[in-house]
This record gives sequence, C-alpha cells and structure tokens, in this order.
Amino acid sequence: MTSRTTAPAGPGSAGSSPTRAELVADTALGLLAERGMRGLTHRAVDEAAGLPQGSTSNHARTRAALLEAALRRLAVREAALLTPQEMPEPGAGAAGLAELLAVALHRHLAGHPELTLARYELALEATRRPELRALYDRIGISAFREPLAALLRGAGSAEPERHALSVVAWCDGMMFSCSAGAHHTRVPTLEELRAGARELLRGILGG
Repeated sequence: MTSRTTAPAGPGSAGSSPTRAELVADTALGLLAERGMRGLTHRAVDEAAGLPQGSTSNHARTRAALLEAALRRLAVREAALLTPQEMPEPGAGAAGLAELLAVALHRHLAGHPELTLARYELALEATRRPELRALYDRIGISAFREPLAALLRGAGSAEPERHALSVVAWCDGMMFSCSAGAHHTRVPTLEELRAGARELLRGILGG
C-alpha cells in the first residue's frame, strides 16, 4: 500500500479526527485516485484503512452505497478547501470572483490532486449508474452551480446561469488538463490562474 491511499484522509465534521465512516469514505477516495474504479472494493478499503475485515460493509453494504458515501465525502472535502472568510463580500465584483476561482483551483491542483482524480472516476461511473448520477447532479447544483450563478449575478452578469456554464467549463478544463491531460506535469501558479480567471470574467462581463 502506498502513502497516497491513506494520506488524503480529511478532518472530521467538527475539525477533529475523522469518524469510522469518514475514514472509510476518505480511503475509498484515495483508492479511486490511485487504482481507479476497478481497484475500489470493500476489502481493499478495509486493508488500506487498516480496519478489520468487514468494517467497510458495516458502513456501506453495497458497492452503490460505497460510491455514494465517497461522493458525499468528496463534496465535504472540496467545500473545506475554502473557508467562509475567503468567500467574496457582496460587491466584490469580478475581481473578488476571479480571486476565489484562482485560489480554489490552485488548492485543488497543488494540494489535493487526488480529489480531482477521484472526482473524474465518480463522474464517469455516474454515467452508468442513474442513482449516482442523480446524487452527483444534486451536489453539483447546490454546492457549486447555484452559488456561482449568484456570485456572477452580483458581479453584474445579465445572464448568470448561462455564464455559470462558461465558468464551470473553464474550471473543469483547467483541472482536467493539469491533472490528467496534456499539462499534467506542471501546476499553474496562483498568479497564472488569477490572470486566466480575470481574462475569462472580463470576456463574459465586459470591462
């Protein structure tokens, strides 16, 4: 077992050590990033997490339940990359939104690439599992798309839902290219991401 499988464990819900259920989900995310979907089994999670055999099944009886637990935990881990204090203040405009996008992307790519790889595994699997697809979409809308549209509206967008799609596509493209695509050997600097976000928003919002 490599350190990559166990290292990504995140904090517990109250900032303490993760619970057994959180450890199971964190380990599942690590396995998805390291070994892919075929490498994720209940036994593999038990072994990688150092848990007694059968522990993972106690928390997620089926494979579908294990995937959903991993996806829910992924949403928590990704949300924790930014603190509430780092969210733009009302009236921060395009500059505040560009800073938010740049910081979030840089923390994903430089500090938590395993979360991005696990997300791709889950996204592809969701195309084959309707229940996982429904959960994936609900989380994406509530955790990212709706807040992003609200920020764009506050920055002056006349079509925030349509513009949100453009911003999401840019973020997704940047993460894929720099984690699994042609530019995977180099993580952009925070300043490079900041410049890219500003250019994108300038084109969308004008000014």
